[in-house]
Amino acid sequence: MSKKKDKQKTRMVLAILTNRFIRSQKPRFIELSCKPDGSILKERVLHAEPTEAIYDEVWTNDEGKKSLDTCARMSRLYGHPLQRRAK
Repeated sequence: MSKKKDKQKTRMVLAILTNRFIRSQKPRFIELSCKPDGSILKERVLHAEPTEAIYDEVWTNDEGKKSLDTCARMSRLYGHPLQRRAK
C-alpha cells in the first residue's frame, strides 16, 4: 500500500501595520502565505490597500512598526471587509 500525502491548504493572511500616534502616516499592508500551523511561507508588501476580499484572516498592529519582524503584538480583526466570508 502506498501512503497518500495530505496536501495542506495554505492560508492567506493580511497584516495591517498602522501608527496610532501619528494618524497621518499611511498604513502598511503585508500579504502573508501561511501553513495551517501558523508558520509563514511567503511575505509580500503591498503598495496599496487590497480591493477584493480574498484573505482568510486579517491581523492589525497599531504601534507604528515598519516591518512584521519588529512587531511584538498583533490583534485579529473579525468581520473585516477584506476577509473572505465563510461558506
